[in-house]
Amino acid sequence: MFGRFIKNIFSRKERKYIKDYLFDIELLESILGFKVKNAEYYIKALTHRSYLELFPELEKSNERLEFLGDAVLNMVVAEYLFRTYSTQEEGFLTKVRSTIVNRANLFACAEYLGIVRLLLYNQKYIDQTAEGMKTILSDAIEALIGAIYLDRGLKYAKQFILRAVILPSKEHGNILKDQNYKGQLLELTHSKKISSPRYVVVSETGPQHDKEFVVDVFVNNEKLGSGKGKNKKTAEQNAAKDALSKIKDAPSSS
Repeated sequence: MFGRFIKNIFSRKERKYIKDYLFDIELLESILGFKVKNAEYYIKALTHRSYLELFPELEKSNERLEFLGDAVLNMVVAEYLFRTYSTQEEGFLTKVRSTIVNRANLFACAEYLGIVRLLLYNQKYIDQTAEGMKTILSDAIEALIGAIYLDRGLKYAKQFILRAVILPSKEHGNILKDQNYKGQLLELTHSKKISSPRYVVVSETGPQHDKEFVVDVFVNNEKLGSGKGKNKKTAEQNAAKDALSKIKDAPSSS
């Protein structure tokens, strides 16, 4: 049955891509909590671009679905927070949303769901770094949300986001933790009446699918912290986190 399904929806080149990987539809549906209508969306959602090194003729990965899923995720989380915390100001809602949709939290969701069991990726590179796998799995959650939206619509996407992303964050007490270190650092510098942080990328290494960025953060032209990450945003957050402990003891200027 699976063979006929693959033959019907994929070209000959694409069937080559699938033949060594029996995509477990039943496992996918048990993770999602509902029946899928078009499995092609989900196969694409769980295909990392590193896998294209093995099958370059495909020219397909999950990046477009990741883009869509990121937008749907942010919208659903924003609506949930707007309705749940009806007396809170915009700043509070923004911070909490950032905590829910950040990479660390999405990676935790991916681990809990066991997404890696369905992921298509090039093990030659990705398994070498835990940080790389965290990024891939968090991106896969966003792509999966995009696939759900296209396959079953906003209602099912909302249900999945609530069950797999929002409620676990609340249960583990993560939803109110402020992990926006750049925001914290900016607020702290303003409170001490010193210049705003300036972030500088000092190095960018690794292949396209497995980049590592190193970012330094400067305040008053003084380097206060350094951070690494698989993208500039993560590296900047880590640099800000590193700087926070150092700047908290800095004297305020009068």
